Amino acid sequence: MSEIEFQLRNLLIEIFNTHELNRLPIDYGSENIFSDPIFGASNGDDAIFHKFKEVVGLKHLTPLEMWEANGFTGKAENIRIVSIIFPYSNSIREASKNADKIPADEYCIGRNQADRFMDVVLKEVIKFFHKNGFIATSGMLSDTFNVKTGRKIYSNWSERHIAFAAGLGTFSLHEGLITEVGCNVRITSVLTNAPMIITKRVSNEPYGNCLFYSKGTCKKCIERCPANAITEEGHDKFKCAEYGRYIRESVRERLKPYIQPKWTRFNGVLRKRQPPVGCAFCQFDVPCMGENPNSK
Repeated sequence: MSEIEFQLRNLLIEIFNTHELNRLPIDYGSENIFSDPIFGASNGDDAIFHKFKEVVGLKHLTPLEMWEANGFTGKAENIRIVSIIFPYSNSIREASKNADKIPADEYCIGRNQADRFMDVVLKEVIKFFHKNGFIATSGMLSDTFNVKTGRKIYSNWSERHIAFAAGLGTFSLHEGLITEVGCNVRITSVLTNAPMIITKRVSNEPYGNCLFYSKGTCKKCIERCPANAITEEGHDKFKCAEYGRYIRESVRERLKPYIQPKWTRFNGVLRKRQPPVGCAFCQFDVPCMGENPNSK
């Protein structure tokens, strides 16, 4: 680990351990929402980013395209993409294991509050790189960030795929990214010209950590999904989104003091979303919840 990576790690741990947005409200015990993060870095000229235009969608941006869209110039090989994994805390995971139809309140509140906390982390990391004399920006905070809807739902900057490029995990039957700290995580990233050490991908196999794809076993996420949105053929985003709306309407009034709406650009138009509270039944009480099951 280089000096700048050591400093970044310490900064992240300090933010995660001290910032009020990483804590549940007093009424829910004030426990941390996320445990300590992990991060990795990919190189902007990695050929895999062009592959994402095929597997994610044609409008998915390469690091250089996002870099230039945010007003910077340079060469792809000089760009590093630092992907940061936010693992949900054990207290939220334990509260969520026995939930039925509707997620545990702790998760709904934490999932909503996490959006604001991730924004804080991104801004602090960007500030950190600036103080060290480097340029830094973020896809998620950019006006360029956009979610495409229609026959296919995808964003033009998929944090899961960015994390895969940085060697932090592989995909699963439920489409979450299975990292070494599990699939029950949130993910974000920063682009910078700081000379971060590239994290080597163990394999380019996109489903290597998933027990179903690697060994033909498990399928626990199919059992856990209350929306029947997961089958052996994969994950139906439309069924998943519809069930997410049902959850939101079920908890909105009761959790109103604790949750906030979010602004997101859909098909190029900035819209105010009803407070997102998530679902994630497929990530709780499954073998990949808190670890990579194939690391054993």
